[in-house]
Amino acid sequence: MSKELREYAIVDIETTGGSAERSKITEIAIAIHNGTEVVERWESLVNPQQAIPQAIFSLTGITDEMIATAPAFGELADTVYAFLKDRVFVAHNVNFDYSFIKHQLAEAGLPWQAPKLCTVRLARKIKPGLPSYSLGRLCDMLDIRVQNRHRAGGDVTATVALFDLLLASDSDAVLTQMLRKNAVEQRLPANLSQHIFDNLPVSPGVYYFHDRSGKVIYIGKAINIKKRVAGHFSGHNIQAKRQGFLQEIHDISYERCGTELMALLLECLEINRLWPKYNRALKRLEPKFGLVNYTGMDGYQHLSLTKLLKYQTCIQSFYSLREGAAVLRKMINTMGLDIRFCHFPLEVRMPPTANDLVRRIQDLPDQESYNAKVEAAVALVQEDASSYLIIDKGRDEQEKSCIWIEKGKFYGMGYIRAESQSTSLQEYKNELQRYSGNAYMMQVIESFLAKGVKQHQLIRIDPEQLDEAAVAKPATLHMKLL
Repeated sequence: MSKELREYAIVDIETTGGSAERSKITEIAIAIHNGTEVVERWESLVNPQQAIPQAIFSLTGITDEMIATAPAFGELADTVYAFLKDRVFVAHNVNFDYSFIKHQLAEAGLPWQAPKLCTVRLARKIKPGLPSYSLGRLCDMLDIRVQNRHRAGGDVTATVALFDLLLASDSDAVLTQMLRKNAVEQRLPANLSQHIFDNLPVSPGVYYFHDRSGKVIYIGKAINIKKRVAGHFSGHNIQAKRQGFLQEIHDISYERCGTELMALLLECLEINRLWPKYNRALKRLEPKFGLVNYTGMDGYQHLSLTKLLKYQTCIQSFYSLREGAAVLRKMINTMGLDIRFCHFPLEVRMPPTANDLVRRIQDLPDQESYNAKVEAAVALVQEDASSYLIIDKGRDEQEKSCIWIEKGKFYGMGYIRAESQSTSLQEYKNELQRYSGNAYMMQVIESFLAKGVKQHQLIRIDPEQLDEAAVAKPATLHMKLL
């Protein structure tokens, strides 16, 4: 459609809630604009066939009685489709209205899509620097008279007036640029400036979505930050959580990383530090069980497989009781521990073996020697955990990324100078940022290394001395067993 012939369907709807998946339209208004003036207008109440919540009534004034005799959307679908077909869909915060209408037209058997134009984004481009771009505040600041706010007809009238004002002020052909086919800007959240998106890097790293106050509401990691961020804004998702999420995004910041693994670890650390409201997956990935030892009232050292309390320390943590039971059973068998001082939860308690039965009828062992045996068993489990460095690409050619694992636990990470000649453990540690890791991060590291990704070179190091030749040439790093 040429610019001269382009027509715009300026739309506003009222709904029973924020989710096109569960909520329904209660009122719709459409004004057809030819680029100069409104040439046709239509509006109607809609029976949502569900009760109107009190909060919605308080906002719009629409009652159950008002919509009781109104047509259902299915009865209006052909009319709505005819108004929207082959026209640019215009609305204030366009993705909200578009998601509802697209979903309900599809339910009526009328698949539809259209180019979208958001008057929030258009106003930000043509009238930059205003303190707010909500429809009500814009109208106040631009001297646009508004009647019947939060009713579809009143808000469409306000949006038409705003649209006319913006067209008259569009000396740089902003609208034409925004309507270019597949324009990235049309997919961005209404409150996010395009220059923020344009300045995102295409490198690995961690990105942060911020709300209006600057608070971080989501953290993600990416091999290509710009591409991954764009992926958040593509597709057609009708869930309320998705719509609310997009409306809250006002800014994006980022932290570049040398590798995907560094980004994975930083993402986990930052989620644990900031606990953003929209990050849920990583919050559920901490191990729930652990092997602990304690001195009982009888003076003996006991080992117990138990559910971990928050911040509780343990010998070793596990994601399942079965995994922990296997480790404790192995300690009993290999170190000759007494079953009477080893405790399993009922769910993983195994039938006693012949050796277990023999131990149970024997006299108690010498306390001092038995406690020493338990301490030796615990030390053996902990010593089985290795220490090593992972050295890989940095954020540029002047540095390398470095991750330090100490006795099976994440110690820290950071970036070291590419020409670094450090040969001692302490020298490396001094160049790294110390972090408090967790079991999930170790799972990430071990899984990443198990894939055999060639560019990640693993060395297991002697705590006293690094192999200077190996560290100086990370491309030829080799396995060095303790």
